[in-house]
Amino acid sequence: MSEESQATNPSNKPLSAEDASWQRDVIEKLATSALLEQKTARRWRIFFKGLMFSYLFILLFYALGWLGNASKNSGAHTALIEVSGVIEAGGEVNADSFMNSLHDAYDDKNTKGLILRINSPGGSPVQAGIINDEIRRQKKLHPSIPVYAVVEDICASGGYYIAVAADKIYVDKASIVGSIGVLMDGYGFTEVMKKVGVERRLLTAGENKAMLDPFSPVNPKHQVLAQNMLNEIHEQFKTVVRQGRGSRLVETPETFSGLFWSGEQSINMGLADAIGSADYVAREVIKEKQIVDFTHQDDFASRIAKRIGASAIASFGETLAKQLISAGEPRLH
Repeated sequence: MSEESQATNPSNKPLSAEDASWQRDVIEKLATSALLEQKTARRWRIFFKGLMFSYLFILLFYALGWLGNASKNSGAHTALIEVSGVIEAGGEVNADSFMNSLHDAYDDKNTKGLILRINSPGGSPVQAGIINDEIRRQKKLHPSIPVYAVVEDICASGGYYIAVAADKIYVDKASIVGSIGVLMDGYGFTEVMKKVGVERRLLTAGENKAMLDPFSPVNPKHQVLAQNMLNEIHEQFKTVVRQGRGSRLVETPETFSGLFWSGEQSINMGLADAIGSADYVAREVIKEKQIVDFTHQDDFASRIAKRIGASAIASFGETLAKQLISAGEPRLH
């Protein structure tokens, strides 16, 4: 007799076919019920694990700023646009993304004032110029909305090119301000080529096509042409500063020399107006302490690439090639 029969028939009497069938049905039902309970418990465990991971991911996205900023439909406020990083096409600060932010800020009927919070060493004179022009254009279209630049660590060169479009510039006493100049740097490999026995074979159609080629000796004519271009861009920069600062600017021979100064010194020179942070300007100047960030946000994929440092995995050859390509471009640095 089986163990099951002994368990249900302790007297060891023979079971009838009806009793044996009934016992099997009971055992099958108990087993089926146990399996169902296990499946149900497993489903609930999976559900709660998924819920927990979803919650953690949402917290992570908010912590990293991937889910955007606070709602922009929050009543009267001070609009904020960050100008943080190098100014260049497709870079951290560029004209396209900045203008999107600027238009969004002005289109919001609850915007009572605008702060440009700047922390930039400079960059492209073209991108900085487009941004400056658009700020001044929007100011004419919206004269009732004041625009203030607030400098954090550094507002140099192209960053200052943008700042002078504001109605006033506020700084920290230890901020770095100025560097009103233009540069064009590059490399020269002619001596290295001689040492390693490399011959440069360059063919061009157009006598100036190979201007500033790093593998050819310096051409005096090309050097003069490049210097004239830098001087022209510098004059444009100086004009923009004079227009933006007006009579507040205390111009000296060093003002446009490329030097930079502390925030405290910049106020004495008329390059800035007063000491103040973004919170101070919103609260005490614009009189709307609530700040809403209108800074353009990259798409999700771009944010991930930046957060994990995708640029850090670029090969040395790619980095060097990029430097060589951009070496002959004028920059406000």
